[in-house]
Amino acid sequence: MKIKEVIQSKFNLATILILMLLIASCKQETQAPTTENKIPELIDRELYFGNPDKIQIRISPDGEYFSYRAPLEGVMNIWVAPIDAPDQANPVTKDTLRGVFAYVWSYKPGILLYAQDVGGDENWHVHKVNVETKQDEDLTPFENILGPDGVALVDPNTGKTVRPRAEILSVSKEDPNNILIRLNKTDPQSMDIYKISLDTNSLEMVLKDNAYAGVTPDNLNRVRLASKMVPEGGMIVYKIDGNKANEYMKVPQEDLMTFGFLGFDKSNENVFVSDSRGIDKAALFKMNLESGEQELIAKNDKADITNVLVNPITYEVDAYEDNYFRSKWVALSDDLKEDLKYLEEFNDGDYGVYMRSVDDKTWIIAYDSPKEFLKYYKFDRDERKAEYLVSSKPAFDNVQLSNMYPLEIESRDGHTLVSYLTIPSEMDNNGSTESPAPMVLLVHGGPWGRDGFGFNGMHQWLANRGYVVLSVNFRGSTGFGKEFINIAAEEWAGKMHDDLLDAVDWAVDKGIADKDKVAIMGGSYGGYATLVGMTFTPDVFACGVDIVGPSNLETLLNTIPPYWKSIRTMFVHHIGDPETPEGKSLLNERSPLTYVDSIQKPLLIGQGANDPRVKQSESDQIVAAMNERSIPVTYVLYPDEGHGFARPENNLSFFAVTEMFLSKHLGGRYQEIGDDFEGSSIEIKDAGNLKELNKIKS
Repeated sequence: MKIKEVIQSKFNLATILILMLLIASCKQETQAPTTENKIPELIDRELYFGNPDKIQIRISPDGEYFSYRAPLEGVMNIWVAPIDAPDQANPVTKDTLRGVFAYVWSYKPGILLYAQDVGGDENWHVHKVNVETKQDEDLTPFENILGPDGVALVDPNTGKTVRPRAEILSVSKEDPNNILIRLNKTDPQSMDIYKISLDTNSLEMVLKDNAYAGVTPDNLNRVRLASKMVPEGGMIVYKIDGNKANEYMKVPQEDLMTFGFLGFDKSNENVFVSDSRGIDKAALFKMNLESGEQELIAKNDKADITNVLVNPITYEVDAYEDNYFRSKWVALSDDLKEDLKYLEEFNDGDYGVYMRSVDDKTWIIAYDSPKEFLKYYKFDRDERKAEYLVSSKPAFDNVQLSNMYPLEIESRDGHTLVSYLTIPSEMDNNGSTESPAPMVLLVHGGPWGRDGFGFNGMHQWLANRGYVVLSVNFRGSTGFGKEFINIAAEEWAGKMHDDLLDAVDWAVDKGIADKDKVAIMGGSYGGYATLVGMTFTPDVFACGVDIVGPSNLETLLNTIPPYWKSIRTMFVHHIGDPETPEGKSLLNERSPLTYVDSIQKPLLIGQGANDPRVKQSESDQIVAAMNERSIPVTYVLYPDEGHGFARPENNLSFFAVTEMFLSKHLGGRYQEIGDDFEGSSIEIKDAGNLKELNKIKS
């Protein structure tokens, strides 16, 4: 499970979907030494799936406070200390259930913000915390969306009342006493824009939603741009003037996922854009709002430019991320070149800049390396010196971890699939193995996301249990240009699945994977890919692990969250249209539920009952179909989880079950379950081939 922080909010449409390895010729990017054939110690599961010690290290914008997220009685909360006494941190939040997932400092001194949902339903409330008084206030304390008759609306798919959803849109140094949020408190489908005063907590609507897929404020917290998808494909960008929206420009369908606004310059008259119109890989431009003229700042021949560093003083973009195999920051100003060179040479891992002080003299950075868990440093620009702060999980320093190898695999129709291979340390022979080994094909979600280089807890856990792990950026993955995304349109269970099969064939042909011991596993789209593997190609995989994956594409599209209505056109274009006979036929043809009779190999399914994206019914219906046909299935449900498992106790219990399941069907090592169900809400709906689960739970 990749543990990376979100570096910054991006206005790229692909990020709205929330969300989430040797070159084909066998030439590695770097050669790792052959390790001794010594089987490492079995590492306790809790190290992989338990809470980190400290994560999301920050310094407040005014430089007064040091902060991070850490456990409080086993639940992640926000801790704050005076900047000159970081060891004296105290918790300023007191969550006792799911924990605080992320937070951001406002520019109002002593005030930070976070969002919290209930049981994984993703209907977030925005909270304000005064770090001195520890007063925690809910800025969006709305529990139900009321209809015209004043009665709470009910979701017909779940029978539950519809709760509003709030999202933090903007905090601003130029407008420190106010923030912008998106909130659908009057209509489930309308994410209206509100300004909230951090002095009075009052809400003021500043823009009524009009099916906007995204909005972009300037540095003064004024909404300046909004984008709206159109039925014929693509989107229209509007310039916003108060409550008036004037059509400004059009973005074709083919560029929809490779176009996005990245923020305004200091004048608030020019906006930075990641744009692929007329080219394949999204390049970085500066666009004048008045004239529409664009100035090219940077481009890359292999990868999209979608992530930038913005100078907190000048508001200019002074570096961008180059990420094909690995992440590398490229300076755009002479001022930054030596700093980035120092950081690149300081540590072997890929670094991220997670905070720049308002005077730009202090940065918080963290390094991401396959064999080193996230470590934070304070970088003093005047001294050009990085000082170690904390490690998120120091215990990883004392265990043997495995190498990850970036590589390119060629698909059957000639496309390059950037992939990542992790080989157990006792088997690793410079990126290969002496003999074929059991392998887990780990498929990322989205599908509009990507796998990357760095510490990957799932890879390391599986490698420690004796499995080779392969993750593939199949077509439709983002970051590699618009063509690579668009060739996946209507190819769910088609050529997207072919790419995964080609990766398996590559690993088998190289003698790395045992063709009779390959599992497929993943969450969300990765869960769907698992079900496709079990039904469309039942002879390829020895078993499958589906985590919150859809089984029926028509029901998936007909039950997406109401606040996703503004981007539904994009789903329809890429998956299929349930409103037309041809579209319904395609969706039925590409749905694993249609081919449930073909399932021959063991299947494990994990589901959150409150999942707003892939409803519980997606798992329920394929389990029911398997039961009707007396096909064994192991199905576990979590009543307090949503789209994935957030509580460490639930993570531990699910991956304890997964470990037993994989060991039984692939033959790797496993740690006895012991007390890993303690504190978990796990419900074993069907034990399938793991009948011992009933005894363990009871």
